[in-house]
Amino acid sequence: MKSLKNKIYWVTGASSGIGKALVLELLRREATVIASSNMTDELMEVKSKCSTGSERMSTVVFDLASTDNIEHIVEEQYHRHGRIDVLINLGGISHRSKITDTAIWLDRRVMEINYFGTIALSKAVLPYMIKQKSGHICATSSIAGRFGFPLRSAYSASKQALHGFFETLHIENRKNNVKASVIIPGRVRTNISVNALTASGEKHGKMDAGQASGISPEKAARIIIQGIKRNKREILVGGKELIMLHIRRFFPRIFFNIAGKIKPE
Repeated sequence: MKSLKNKIYWVTGASSGIGKALVLELLRREATVIASSNMTDELMEVKSKCSTGSERMSTVVFDLASTDNIEHIVEEQYHRHGRIDVLINLGGISHRSKITDTAIWLDRRVMEINYFGTIALSKAVLPYMIKQKSGHICATSSIAGRFGFPLRSAYSASKQALHGFFETLHIENRKNNVKASVIIPGRVRTNISVNALTASGEKHGKMDAGQASGISPEKAARIIIQGIKRNKREILVGGKELIMLHIRRFFPRIFFNIAGKIKPE
């Protein structure tokens, strides 16, 4: 997929961070974008910031924590646009709490949004892509989706689960010309740590120091688009922190020594 003109992209988590940057970059490249979030006003603000292509952006408001009506939402969008070429699942939530302080309701909340919300939308879109004999579905994991990380047990688990699901989706649907990729961000300057839930369910309320020094959402968006165009199975997004993925794979003993010295944020 070289030109994005006339291609239909659906982006969740589109009201802020990487999702917002992706919407604006896709519109700049002449794609048509379905932007989703559970925040109506913020989506309208994204549309107002479009310097070009706002007429090619439509919005769909729904909550990944409640997807009972997702098949109807997808059906409406498919018939409105005639096809869905790429679905980019970016919506999600994180938390900051030790395992011993993390009540099971918090594990379920994170898993419901990050995993079940993502696969519910993907499962609803997939039959239409099979019907049109083409498509690409992306899930967003994290470097914490490849290894454990302090204070993020539920988040890490929810992201690791996505790898198994979307690798299977890709293998099962190669014959249908439907591809799947997993986006693996490292440090990107977004509000995911600010909005992360604490053990009490309140917002963490501050940006992690490492994240504050990360790449911009705009750069992340460009990397993701390039990765999709190249049909990469895993799209690594970030800076030098991504080396931890290679250390974990090839030198696990060294990885665990390093991980044990990480100062929780």
